[in-house]
Parts: sequence; structure tokens; C-alpha cells
Amino acid sequence: MKTHPVIHCFAALGLALGLGSAARAVEVGGLKFDDTVRVGGKELKVNGAGIRTRVIIKVYALVLYLPEKKDTTAGVLESSGPRRFSLGLLREVTGDDLGQAFIAGITANTDKAERSRFVNQLAQFGEAFVNIPQGKKGDVISVDWVPDTGTVMFLNGKPIGEPMKDLAFYNAVLKIWLGDKPVDSSLKPQLLGKG
Repeated sequence: MKTHPVIHCFAALGLALGLGSAARAVEVGGLKFDDTVRVGGKELKVNGAGIRTRVIIKVYALVLYLPEKKDTTAGVLESSGPRRFSLGLLREVTGDDLGQAFIAGITANTDKAERSRFVNQLAQFGEAFVNIPQGKKGDVISVDWVPDTGTVMFLNGKPIGEPMKDLAFYNAVLKIWLGDKPVDSSLKPQLLGKG
């Protein structure tokens, strides 16, 4: 069977425009996130995504990326290799408010002995939010775990703060949403791909 030359032209045009390899996106709360990302040289896929609401206000969209699908908190925390979560703001919020919310979430899901292991990183994490004077709707904060580097934060793709070395700290941050006292109980199953 011979293929018509017009079909070849459309196929070539599609490849030239990048249509054959267009990155797919996950839409959460009206924001688009890539369905795959590269962190530490490895491809990560969306494990789950959802919206953090407070009372009836949509605060942010959250996407969790892992090397392979995990459906339990233990599975996520024990996952080897790089990881990422991306948080897209759905309203304006100050960096100070964000930092305080993160610290409160970590405190609620870790005990004093656990926090004492990474007290310096906790302070460093809080200070990183000072670099976000006013978060705007649509801003994306990504927090990566990169083996041999540590926890690395980005605001709209630009690094903020210095790497924080302890994996236990990154896991404590994930417990904000995946711990025994998640900040939003409806978000936890969504991040675990059950929502």
C-alpha cells in the first residue's frame, strides 16, 4: 500500500512543529504541570495531584513526582532516588505566610526528637521563603530531593536558598501532606494516586 505524498507532508510538518513529541500536561486548579520532569538526571512521573483548600478557599495545587508509582506514605518516604513536589499558587500569599504554614505542617507531623535532627535545615527552609516576598497566583514552587545534593527549592524554575542535605528533612516536608496529621485530609489520597 502506497502512502499519499500529502500524508508525508503533514507528518513532516507535525514533527517539525514538535507535535509528535509534545509534552503532556496535568491540569490542577487551572494550572498546568508537566506529566514528567527530570530531577537529578532521572525521569519522574506524576504520582498524584490535588488542590489544597482551606475552608472553601483554594490555596494551591500540588503535584507529587516520583520515579515509580507509590500508593502509601511509607512507599513514598522510602522511595529511592530523586523526588519532586510542585506547588502552584491559586491565590496571592506572602512568603512569610507560606513559610509559617510549612513549618506548622512539619511540626504537626514530626516529634521533637525528629525535628532536633534537622533544626538547622528547618531554619534554612523558613529563610528561603523570605526570598518570596509576595507569591502571585500562578507562581510555582518546586522542591526537589536530589541524592548527593539534598533538598533544593525553586520559584518559577529559579533556585532559592541553598541545598539542605538531610533526606529526613525532605521526608518531613512531604509529611505535611502525607503524614498522620495532613494539612488537608482530602489531598493525601490524591497525592497517593487514590483520589
